[in-house]
Amino acid sequence: MRVYLDNCSFNRPFDDQTQIKIRLETEAKLYIQKEILNGRFELVWSYILDFENAENPYEQRRDSILNWKDIAILDCEEDEEIISLAQELASMGLKAKDSLHIACAVKGKCQYFITTDNKILNKHLDFINIINPVDFIRILEGDFDENG
Repeated sequence: MRVYLDNCSFNRPFDDQTQIKIRLETEAKLYIQKEILNGRFELVWSYILDFENAENPYEQRRDSILNWKDIAILDCEEDEEIISLAQELASMGLKAKDSLHIACAVKGKCQYFITTDNKILNKHLDFINIINPVDFIRILEGDFDENG
């Protein structure tokens, strides 16, 4: 199963862990990464992850996230297909960078787009499952289906 973690997901462990929601999302995201290393999931990377991560002012965070690029089975580079889909997604109300992330995940044939961004989570697309890390784990463990 292929997954795409957006920049929000990769940065979740660096957020304020005193909030229970953030702490749960962090634990779920770390579990997903462990399962990527174990070969249960395949990670897809993208040029927009590179771009956003390079803007991170914290070197340790930036380097920690960048290490996952080498683990990814695919690194999506910008092309007309990605740009076209991103423009379509942006017309649906998504921000440009978010649209590019999702377009890369689709191009990379990911089954799941994992994010902690509520604005993205509120979008329902027919061609990819958008989900937060906690709900992703719950689906894997059979606690509920993708429709809640």
